[in-house]
Amino acid sequence: MTARPEMYRFHNGEKAKLPFAEIEYEARLKGLRQIMEDAGAQAVVLTSMHNIAYYSGFLYCAFGRPYGLVVTDSDCVTISAGIDAGQPWRRCHGDNITYTDWQRDNFWRAILSVTGENKVVGYEGDHLTLQQRDKLEDFLKPLTMVDVAPATMRQRLWKSSAEIALIREGARVADVGGYAIRDAVKVGAREIDVAMAGRDAMELEIAKGFPDAEYRDTWVWFQSGLNTDGAHNPVTARKLERGDILSLNTFPMISGYYTALERTMFVGEVDDASLRIWEANVAAHEYGMSLLKPGTSCAEVTHAINAFFEERDLLQYRTFGYGHSFGVLSHYYGREAGLELREDIDTILQPGMVISMEPMLTIAEGQPGAGGYREHDILVITEDGNENITGYPYGPEFNVVG
Repeated sequence: MTARPEMYRFHNGEKAKLPFAEIEYEARLKGLRQIMEDAGAQAVVLTSMHNIAYYSGFLYCAFGRPYGLVVTDSDCVTISAGIDAGQPWRRCHGDNITYTDWQRDNFWRAILSVTGENKVVGYEGDHLTLQQRDKLEDFLKPLTMVDVAPATMRQRLWKSSAEIALIREGARVADVGGYAIRDAVKVGAREIDVAMAGRDAMELEIAKGFPDAEYRDTWVWFQSGLNTDGAHNPVTARKLERGDILSLNTFPMISGYYTALERTMFVGEVDDASLRIWEANVAAHEYGMSLLKPGTSCAEVTHAINAFFEERDLLQYRTFGYGHSFGVLSHYYGREAGLELREDIDTILQPGMVISMEPMLTIAEGQPGAGGYREHDILVITEDGNENITGYPYGPEFNVVG
């Protein structure tokens, strides 16, 4: 019987065009190797979707299987499962090794083939499970292990001009989805019908602007009535009624970079109590955007908006932070936790960062103005302030529709 390999290189076809040029990935790897040098690490084993995508361009589909990126002072190698064949190699910067499932833990044998034993190994403490950490220790026999997740997150906070260009295009596509949703809103339409209109418009726009990309994971959360109370509530088949509060949320995904547009809307008319809450949230949104400047901390912005709401007796209806970083980002793998507009984040805003402003108030069912109110714009921090790259209008003048 022929011996089955533990791993192999299946470089099938030609390399595809990646989201960014080779020079961009080399610059990112240079930053990672500086992190390694600072930590004394001779190899880094990355396992998260976001870091593998950031440093190699490859966005994996796990389906219960482990994936990795091994970086040393000379190598950059993605580690992928046999089920994906040559796609990971075509879609990554650098080398790729395919591991087989003929025996358990060939994933770690493939990693070992790049790192060797008895090295100082960097890992992601916020992603590696206890089980996989044990396997890392068993197979690689590291001299010691260092958590590089916080440092890689800090590196990702500053966007290159190429990243900002992609994010800017994503924001434009989100606007396209917003207008399609606005056109689809009418009494009797289901949430799912409206959501599909927005998603289809964005998918077509992405395919037009990025003909060499892979297309996946663009989605819409379009909520109505009670379903607007949470920012991440899934779409339902509820039919829209006149006077309903609506929450428009478009999320185009371009090569692992998701952007967002979020708007409060009403079907046909808005009552006085709801209008008062809506206008207050819009005012907080505008005030918050004016605060996003270099040299200001996330906590300072948060406390200022808190005071704004408290003066209007609305702070008790706030449900989460006022914004977060954009970049390699998804509902699968989260975002850079060091750049969120919350009381416990002291990060100082600096040029090259990209952040949202998205105040939300939720009024419980049965109270005047019941529902969830949320506006969301994406802003690039500049040398002297910010640039708003979201174009779709907010507020009652444009968003009482249907």
